[in-house]
Amino acid sequence: MYSFEPKDQPQPLVHSFLVGGVAPRPIALVSTISRDGIPNLSPFSFFNAFGSNPPVVAFSASRRGKDGSLKDTYNNLVDTGECVIHAVTYPILEQINLASTEYPSDVDEWKKCGLTPVNSDIVKPFRAMESPFQMECKLFQLVNVGDHPGSANIAICEVVKFHVSESIMENGKINPAKIHHIGRNGSDYWSNINENALFRLRKPATKNNIGFDGLPDYIKNSKVFSANNLARFGLLETLPESDAAINYIKRFEPLESTISDFKEFQIFGDLDNMLRAALFNPDEQDILEITAREFLAQNQVLEAFYICMYSNSIKQ
Repeated sequence: MYSFEPKDQPQPLVHSFLVGGVAPRPIALVSTISRDGIPNLSPFSFFNAFGSNPPVVAFSASRRGKDGSLKDTYNNLVDTGECVIHAVTYPILEQINLASTEYPSDVDEWKKCGLTPVNSDIVKPFRAMESPFQMECKLFQLVNVGDHPGSANIAICEVVKFHVSESIMENGKINPAKIHHIGRNGSDYWSNINENALFRLRKPATKNNIGFDGLPDYIKNSKVFSANNLARFGLLETLPESDAAINYIKRFEPLESTISDFKEFQIFGDLDNMLRAALFNPDEQDILEITAREFLAQNQVLEAFYICMYSNSIKQ
């Protein structure tokens, strides 16, 4: 491990490690307005949600890394206590990137980046029509962490009104594939959260999951399963009975096949024929554990455990 204390390194290096390691980060497109009525629009990737009753989001309009000066967004929040925070999505990515330009305070970023301002209902700053998720916010608290270049100014905001495009909703909720978020990584790298990047992982259902320590040694010591695999096994609430495993395996008639056939079934995700081929070739190294791993990847945790139990039984 490369280890260091931030106080011993220059601020740009600390910043690069922070944004490279804490990623991808959601991006807040923040609209504010000055006390003189000058609108401002700027993206911030130090941003997230922190509670829902009341709904609270926070972002940091950090001091500029070059000279420690304060940003217009910060000054406007101090003066007015209002903002609109938008989701940044792929269709407006380039415009958001353009809005990050550090224009002089009297320049209207709305005109520069081409987004369309529309009136908000409760606060004075405009909403960007093109963003499918918009939050009108009131400043709850502003936390200043320091007065050095790169120091955080954390704006904790209460959401007073949501605006959600029906185009991104499904069954009353936001569909992550439809909203198509963009995330921020280090340097010039971004994350594209499209449908291909999404996957599902259920939360632990109870307080009684068996965990790593509840797994039998023949599973924990297998060279086939990763730590992630073991953790998924650990979601089970109880260890399956051996009779249940035997009855499950009996459902599958061994399929006369070669290892090449087995690998082809694996490529096409044909789990049933994978298992049948493995039962025909049980002496092939780790073939049943490999099959169990594929079942596990398809979230068939109990079935994968049955296969492991059967594999262990024939090795004894």
